[in-house]
Amino acid sequence: MSKPTKYVYAFAEGGRDMAALLGGKGAGLAEMTRLGLPVPPGFTVTTDACKVYLRTGEEPPELGVEAAQALAGLERAMGRGLGAPDDPLLVSVRSGARFSMPGMMETILDIGLNDRSVTGLAKASGQERSAWDSYRRLIQMFGHTVMGVDGDLFERAIAEHKERRGVADDHLLDTGELAVITEEFKAIIRKETGEDFPQDPAEQLARAVRAVFDSWNTERARVYRHREHISEDLGTAVNVQAMVFGNLGTDSGTGVAFTRDPATGERGMYGDYLPDAQGEDVVAGVRDALPLSELKTLDPRSYVELGDHLRTLENHYRDLCDVEFTVERGKLWILQTRVGKRTAEAAFRIAHDLREEGMISADEAVIRVDGTELTRLMFPRFDTTPDDIPLAHGVPASPGAAVGAVVFDSAEAVRRAAAGEAVVLVRRETTPDDLPGMIAAQAVLTSRGGKTSHAAVVARGMGKVCVCGAEALTVAPDARRFTTPSGTVVREGDTVSVDGTAGTVHLGALPLTASDVGRALENGTATGPLTEAVLGALAHADSVRRLEVRANADTPEDAARARSLGAQGIGLCRTEHMFLGERRALVEAMILAPDDTAREQALAALLPLQRADFTAILEAMDGLPVTIRLLDPPLHEFLPDRTQLAVRLAEAAEPDPRERELLAAVERMHEQNPMLGLRGVRLGLAVPGLMAMQVRAVAEAVTARLSAGGRPRAEIMIPLVGTVEELRLARAETERVLAEVAAETGTALDCPIGTMIELPRAALTAARIAEAADFFSFGTNDLTQTTWGLSRDDAEASFFPLYLDKGVFEVSPFDSIDQEGVGRLVEIAVEAGRAVRPRLETGVCGEHGGDPDSIHFFHRIGLDYVSCSPFRIPAARLEAGRAALADGTERSDSR
Repeated sequence: MSKPTKYVYAFAEGGRDMAALLGGKGAGLAEMTRLGLPVPPGFTVTTDACKVYLRTGEEPPELGVEAAQALAGLERAMGRGLGAPDDPLLVSVRSGARFSMPGMMETILDIGLNDRSVTGLAKASGQERSAWDSYRRLIQMFGHTVMGVDGDLFERAIAEHKERRGVADDHLLDTGELAVITEEFKAIIRKETGEDFPQDPAEQLARAVRAVFDSWNTERARVYRHREHISEDLGTAVNVQAMVFGNLGTDSGTGVAFTRDPATGERGMYGDYLPDAQGEDVVAGVRDALPLSELKTLDPRSYVELGDHLRTLENHYRDLCDVEFTVERGKLWILQTRVGKRTAEAAFRIAHDLREEGMISADEAVIRVDGTELTRLMFPRFDTTPDDIPLAHGVPASPGAAVGAVVFDSAEAVRRAAAGEAVVLVRRETTPDDLPGMIAAQAVLTSRGGKTSHAAVVARGMGKVCVCGAEALTVAPDARRFTTPSGTVVREGDTVSVDGTAGTVHLGALPLTASDVGRALENGTATGPLTEAVLGALAHADSVRRLEVRANADTPEDAARARSLGAQGIGLCRTEHMFLGERRALVEAMILAPDDTAREQALAALLPLQRADFTAILEAMDGLPVTIRLLDPPLHEFLPDRTQLAVRLAEAAEPDPRERELLAAVERMHEQNPMLGLRGVRLGLAVPGLMAMQVRAVAEAVTARLSAGGRPRAEIMIPLVGTVEELRLARAETERVLAEVAAETGTALDCPIGTMIELPRAALTAARIAEAADFFSFGTNDLTQTTWGLSRDDAEASFFPLYLDKGVFEVSPFDSIDQEGVGRLVEIAVEAGRAVRPRLETGVCGEHGGDPDSIHFFHRIGLDYVSCSPFRIPAARLEAGRAALADGTERSDSR
């Protein structure tokens, strides 16, 4: 026979390991009670009871009896009865979910007060004003929270009294005024609800518990859970606790204390204290609180005692603790503790210091910080105030802060930057042609696109600030301006500030706060406690991680920067970016070539340029692998825009023959869906000489580096393979050219040849493809598009917000790998490929390679490396270490 479910636990019955049942707050109260701290007694109604209530609309039948028994025990412990007319016991009723949701659910204080017990409380405490203040608080909180009365009605009533008295604070109202306000509050409830404020303390308590249960499903609680990825079905516990009063005079008060500074991580007691007040006054900010250090003067004994309790809690929890307390006539009470929320800076400093103090291990210190926090620390930030209202909000595509003059095309960005001016490139959306302008700009702002749009991906790769999809902006490049919905017009040359972390753009120059962490990561030198903590965490993560971390880098400068940030090679070198700028004319000549001879001449002109690119990148990554992806996008992307060409020709008095030729080529190459058209391996097989030129450039670059005494490790990657036959044909051509160059130079060339798995068919036929591949690199950006049947730019700009709001997606599948779908395809391909080639190297080179959750998944399924934008490398290193520690698998040389 199964043991009946227990729905109520006294604080003395629980512990910290019962957070799932008692909620975080209830588990903390129970743990402090076990430690012997001065905790007002009480009991917790479990999350199980809440789940029953939310599922059925009714409380469990057993709950009433258990709660009555627990209340009777509390009354015996306190020597007073709930709401007794002479010396009443009052209780608070507070929510307490398993995971902290500060301010999202309800609290009701002073349960038990009524028209009779308020007089008894006044006599017993000797504080008539405090008794009436507590009663009006109860009616106000109960009326709004439990009975659904508009809270503004109460606020307006009390504001009128303060105005008549000429006072700004509630605590300056006298006893008579509070008694009048109390009656007015009761009248408001009667008018708004048709019922009186309940005088029965038992009814007050029962309804308050139900109100807390109901608050689990308020809109703000739902929004918070969605944002924090907290499950909807956990429910909240309810904590019923004997009230202690901080509003009994100058020898009483309430406060919040931290065992260390939650903003910086510095050691010491930090917090606020408010004399003659109840706890909600500190949280609500209705009065200016004093620094906690003032308590040392006001009440030295309580201050010393509080310090002792804070040390006890930090030593016990081995972490920053957030503590709520009340002093009642010189007696200190601890009302709540939890592991405190903290900034990214504080997280690293606290973890480092606790490790140095011997309280936690090096492993635990790494587990307690994460890549998202590290990324926040790396980029410059604006020093904003609430008065800095943004012009628009968009997608925070690449973090950081930048200020510059607005420009609307790439050429102007380059021109102004060359003259020493900081610029912000504003486009509806970017194309590969905008790369020079993106390089020149301090930031990129687009009105279209999402986090994986061209602007976003390239900007992250370069460490450029980027805000995409600011749809409220009307961008008019021809008019050299953009307009906001409010009518503000920003013209070319106007200064704006772009916040890539918040996803906002501001008019004018906001002040910047530089990042010491970013500089320290590049030069490896600590300049203070924070940088020492960050470098220490990364060093330990590197010592335990199994996954290598490589970079997506296309230029020698990107490669050098990636290496300085800890990259162990290049996992994706995209060759298409090398065909832009001045080289575009050569690509056009290849495309427009009337015969084989002309095409070969164009390719021959491109060869030394590609060779020089590869040589420089291999030099920057000397001794480390460099995976070079052969040309992937369709050729028409290297030609002028079809519509613009047609308009120019139509408007020209004497049309340019070359532009006619270009338009004819664009028309000939036009595809309805180029993403699924002539690109990748198909392009290499269909355009004679193109693949051979690129392979020869790689081979000759390797030869040049070997001759210079270098240790080049070039790998050649064939993109968009869907069948092994394609890969075999491409591999045969690649091996032919490699052998040719080896024979010509007398140099042995060892360049592994692999493929990019970015089509579902490739993943499902990976066993066949592995027969012709030395490695697999998963292009998860395109694999996500082809698996979901989505165009990422269109989807993120149209229905993704709806899907995220409705819970279809918890997170965009382009931000974090879809483990059930896309991730499963990756796992299938890895297993099938290694069944054929046990030592098959596998990695991921999509933007998912820098996402913390995705990195943990890639670790679990056995990939060898992740590759990401250079600025995401430190965070990826940290997450790879955390992933290894999470499942107990550390660095291994078994493969």
